[in-house]
Amino acid sequence: MNGLELSRAYFEEYGRPMLEEKFSEILHLLAVGFTGSGSEHYGFDDDISRDHDFEPGFCIFIPGEDVIDRKTAFQLERAYAKLPKEYQGVKRQMMSPVGGNRHGVMLTTDFFQNAVGSPDGKLSIEQWISLPDYALAESTNGEIFFDNYGEITAIRERLLHMPEDILLKRIAGNLLIMAQSGQYNYIRCLKHGEPEAAQFACFDFVKAAMKVLFLLNGKYMPYYKWSFRALRQFEGIGNIPERLSFILSGDNNDSQVSEMKYDYIENIASEIIALLQKQEITKAICGDLEKHAYSVNDFIRDSEIRNMNILAAVS
Repeated sequence: MNGLELSRAYFEEYGRPMLEEKFSEILHLLAVGFTGSGSEHYGFDDDISRDHDFEPGFCIFIPGEDVIDRKTAFQLERAYAKLPKEYQGVKRQMMSPVGGNRHGVMLTTDFFQNAVGSPDGKLSIEQWISLPDYALAESTNGEIFFDNYGEITAIRERLLHMPEDILLKRIAGNLLIMAQSGQYNYIRCLKHGEPEAAQFACFDFVKAAMKVLFLLNGKYMPYYKWSFRALRQFEGIGNIPERLSFILSGDNNDSQVSEMKYDYIENIASEIIALLQKQEITKAICGDLEKHAYSVNDFIRDSEIRNMNILAAVS
C-alpha cells in the first residue's frame, strides 16, 4: 500500500467518521485530500521512502477566519491529533504544532501561498514565467477526497491550466536549450577534448527535452527525483525515456558510445519536432530545433510575452 492509498484508507476509516460525527455543522465548508511535496503525493513512494515524512495522514483544508473561526479550527486540529497514532503498521509522525506542515488542518490559502506564492492561485505573468515546474506539480498532485466548499478544486483547476502564451514561451525556451546543448555543443565539447563539458551538455539537453515532453502532454515535470518515473507513464513517446537515460549515463570517452548518444539526440529532436507539428505550434520545416524554438515563440499572441528573451521562462 503506497502513501496515497494509505492516506485514503485512513481517512475513510477514521477521518470521515470523525468529521461527520463532530463537525457536521461545518462539513459543507471543508475539503480533504492528500497533496503537496513528497513522492507519496505522486504515488511514487516505495520502502525507501518510508524513512522520513511517511505516515497515515491527510490534509483538512479550511477557508479563512471570516468563514471558520479560530476556535473551530483549533477544535479541528485537536480532533485530528486524537486520531489513531498507528494504522496498517505505520506510525503517525510526532509533529508540532498539531497537524504539522504536510498533513492536518491548514488554511487553503496558506497551502497555495507556500506552494506557488499566491493564496488563490491567480498568478501574474511574472509568476507564471518564473515558477519552477515542480512547484506547479506539487500544488496540483495527489488527490482531493472531497471538496464541499469548492475552493481548493477551483484553485487547482486554475493552476492546471497554464496560459497558452506562457506554455509556448516555456516550450520555446527549452527547445532552444535543446538545440544549443545537444545539437550544437555536445559534439563541439568532445572535439575540444572536454568530456566533462560534453556531459554538462547532455544534462541540459535531457532536462530541457523532458520539460518539453511534459508541457506537450499537459503536465508539469515533478522534482528531478521522480521526473523519469513520471515520464515513463506517458503514452505515445516510445522509448524516448530509455534513450534520454542513455544520453545521461553513456561514457563520453568511448567514441562509439558518444556517436550513439549524438544519434539519439538527433532522433529525439526529430520526434519532438513531429509533436510540435502535430500540435500545430511551429511553422519551421527542418531538423534544427533552434528554428523551431523561434517559430513556437512567434505563435505567442501577447506581444509583451513574445518579445521577452526567449529563455525568460526557462527555470
